Amino acid sequence: MLICGIDDAGRGPVIGPLVIAGILVNEDGLQNLIHLGVRDSKILSPKRREHLAGEILRVVKDYRVIKVSPSEIDRVVEAGRRLNRLNRLEARVMAYIIRELKPDVVYVDASDILPERFKQHILEEVPFQVEVISEHKADKTYPVVSAASIIAKVERDREIEELKRKYGDFGSGYAADPRTVCFLKSWIESHSSYPDFVRKSWKTVKAILKDRGAQHQKKLFDTQRNRDKAKEKR
Repeated sequence: MLICGIDDAGRGPVIGPLVIAGILVNEDGLQNLIHLGVRDSKILSPKRREHLAGEILRVVKDYRVIKVSPSEIDRVVEAGRRLNRLNRLEARVMAYIIRELKPDVVYVDASDILPERFKQHILEEVPFQVEVISEHKADKTYPVVSAASIIAKVERDREIEELKRKYGDFGSGYAADPRTVCFLKSWIESHSSYPDFVRKSWKTVKAILKDRGAQHQKKLFDTQRNRDKAKEKR
């Protein structure tokens, strides 16, 4: 029996891609994953994740990593309610991975608040029969999903480190991180628009841009008012 696990990394940040990874193993491969001690990627150190990622790829029969760009995320999110659209996007990508790997059974970490609905969205995109187990926190329950989580996280971390190498340290990339917010504000001050690695549909990003626009308008108003006062004194 061929078993697939799928998970994502980078769903919430304002910076960088959403990465979705799927791995395919047989029953022996699943036992090997268990022996490796794979766990939820979020509780592992970056060094441990990197090590395990290499071990995982030696065990799997096949795998896929899909990177969804910020611009693609923005197109989907701006088309409707953010969470619903983002959930459907993830379901479509996971379905694509299933079509590529052709497992007998697949375990997915459900993004939707309703795991069964998420499962149905995936099945709508798969033209062959496959058993889908869709659960919250599947990366904590099923080693095959934990392994996919590690691959996704490592791939996203590499993307983020490359961005930092090019553009400087912007922190975690999450809107709650003051360093990330400071980076976004500084970028807007210098460039007037966001780069392509920023998710422009996120509320924090829009708020910074709106605030910058308001400040610019105030500056123009104050400049004109000072000019008018200068004319009155002549």
